[in-house]
Amino acid sequence: MNTDTSTAQLVSQLSEQVSRLARDEIRLAVAELKDKGKHAGVGAGMFGVAGVFAWWGGLSVVAGLILLLALVVPPWAAALIVAAALLVFAGVFALVGKGQVKQAAPPVPRQAMDNVQQDIATIKESAHR
Repeated sequence: MNTDTSTAQLVSQLSEQVSRLARDEIRLAVAELKDKGKHAGVGAGMFGVAGVFAWWGGLSVVAGLILLLALVVPPWAAALIVAAALLVFAGVFALVGKGQVKQAAPPVPRQAMDNVQQDIATIKESAHR
C-alpha cells in the first residue's frame, strides 16, 4: 500500500470494495436460489410422474382382480404383471423425485450467507488491527 494515500482515499476505496462485495454476494444468492428452484421443480415433476404410474398400476391391479374373479383364467396374470411393472416405475420416479426435492431444501442461499458472514468477520478483524 502506498504510504501517501490519504484517509479519504482509503475510505473511498473501502466503500467501493464493500459495495462490489455486496453486489457479488447478491448475485451469488440469486444464482443459488435459481439452482434450488430448478431442483424443486424437477422433484415436483418426478412426484407427478410417480403419481401417474401409481394410478395406472392401481387400475391394472383392479382390472387383474376383476379378470381373476370373473374368468379365473390366465389373462389376470398378465394384468398383475403390468401392474407390478407400473408400480416399480412409480417407485423409481418417487425416489428420484425425493432426491431432487432434498437437494433444493432448504430454499436459503446458504453459500452466499456463509460468504457474507466470513466477509463481515474479516472486515471486523481488519478493523481491530
